[in-house]
Amino acid sequence: MRRSALACWVVLPLLVGLWGVLAWQLDTSLLPSPAAVLNTLQREAASGELQRHLAVTLQRVALSFLLAMAFGSLIGIAMGRLAWLDALLDPLLVLLLNLPALVLIILLYVWFGLVEAAAILAVVINKVPNVAVTLREGARSLDPRLEQMARAYGFSSTMRLWHVWLPQLFPYLMAATRGGLALIWKIVLVVELLGRSDGVGFQLHLAFQVFDVAGLLAYSLAFIAIVQLIELGLLQPLERRATRWRRTGVEHAGAEHG
Repeated sequence: MRRSALACWVVLPLLVGLWGVLAWQLDTSLLPSPAAVLNTLQREAASGELQRHLAVTLQRVALSFLLAMAFGSLIGIAMGRLAWLDALLDPLLVLLLNLPALVLIILLYVWFGLVEAAAILAVVINKVPNVAVTLREGARSLDPRLEQMARAYGFSSTMRLWHVWLPQLFPYLMAATRGGLALIWKIVLVVELLGRSDGVGFQLHLAFQVFDVAGLLAYSLAFIAIVQLIELGLLQPLERRATRWRRTGVEHAGAEHG
């Protein structure tokens, strides 16, 4: 918490101050001042364009994220538990991990056209291998002693999933979630820039064409702020809540040894 407060109340204001000084010294449209960017942000918000394009991009991010996490988690867990499936799919994962996102986006647009389905599919395929690799490691690390305990107490498959697997897999799920959110919104912007007529990426493309740096920064900072709010308001509290049992167990073990 202290580190977060330090970043918010000390580091970020210093960066904004440095930005303002540089903009004043250089006095060029290529580096607009924070006030100029804020004015652009207010103008776009007043017209409703900012909210509309942010909403479109967030919808694409949310849909792509949910699909990539679902398919990637299923594939990764299956590969971690089944050696033959891991051997079969590992070369494909390596290929997709090393395939540039830009190449895949262009290929899907060429094959399927500049349609929404191609845009979403490009983002999902880019992210699924990362999720699968992370969850595969989590599935490999499942404690066999807990499996034995679950069988001894007659746990059903559902009970085993919720009470044995998910608590152990949660750190890996959170790692895939955080990394996935950061990666997916960047890929979504590229997808929008190349082949969509709305969204933040499309607005960045328009701003680039006329060298509107203030517009570039305004839309970029607005979306970064939303992603940070999701991280601070949703992901971090969820992680603290879900890993509370680990801290409680460590504290309990320490008290027993003490």
